[in-house]
Amino acid sequence: MPASPSSSAQAAREAVAGRLRDLRKEAGLTLVQLAAACGWHYSKTSRIENALTGPSATDIRRWCSAVQAEDQAEDLVVQSVNAENMYRRWRDQVRSGLRHIQESRARVWRDTDVFRVYSSSLVPGLLQTEGYALAVLKMAAAIHELPTDDSGPAAAARVERSRIVHEPGRRRFVIVVEEGVLHCQVANPDAMAAQLGYLLAAGALPAVSLGVIPAGMRRVHWPEETFHIYDHRLVSVELVSAEVTVTQPTEVAQYLVAFEQLRRMAVYGADARALIVKAIEGVH
Repeated sequence: MPASPSSSAQAAREAVAGRLRDLRKEAGLTLVQLAAACGWHYSKTSRIENALTGPSATDIRRWCSAVQAEDQAEDLVVQSVNAENMYRRWRDQVRSGLRHIQESRARVWRDTDVFRVYSSSLVPGLLQTEGYALAVLKMAAAIHELPTDDSGPAAAARVERSRIVHEPGRRRFVIVVEEGVLHCQVANPDAMAAQLGYLLAAGALPAVSLGVIPAGMRRVHWPEETFHIYDHRLVSVELVSAEVTVTQPTEVAQYLVAFEQLRRMAVYGADARALIVKAIEGVH
């Protein structure tokens, strides 16, 4: 697992930058010579090679033409676009409102047969009640200083989307949370009690496997940020400032391995219910 959830995106950017740098050196050009051939200041060449500035498609084509590697241009353009798409700022996403984000993800949910979710901080959206979701989304609205707070409709949309766990069919939901999630008071006492009570009910659903990693469990590695795995094709990792999307098969495989390690650390059934009941008793 990468040391930081944004490291996959940064590594992808650096791979593009590194390949462009190698092409320049193989052509025997200095930074200044490459810049002159491309028609820009040499400082831009330096920023691109150090992954400080993402190159545009035009930049890449000019670069490859300058080093006589036109046959590699289109592959590098695709690689660069994929790298930039991996890291999407939450602020860009929330311009259309929090409700839009909830509704926009309905399709990928419908196309997924096996959901794997790990959370070290909050109850995952799949199992959130409306009161709990409202509290979480109000915090998001405040953090991002949204001009219009549509957290109410967004919470309702999140709950509506989450009804998928109750639908008959072959979908499976494998969810692992840290015990601390149960004690994180993000909502008022009534909303917290309702949320924890719903976890008891949801954990008993045939399609849901709900595991809780006890606080005293010996760690095989440190807790990760919340991440969702959609089948074997896509991973989304949630940060405060951005969402990282991982689609590279080898990296998705790393997340699957990490999830399996976390899943084995969790307790299930009666033991998980006991931890939830303990958290309910501690709500005040």
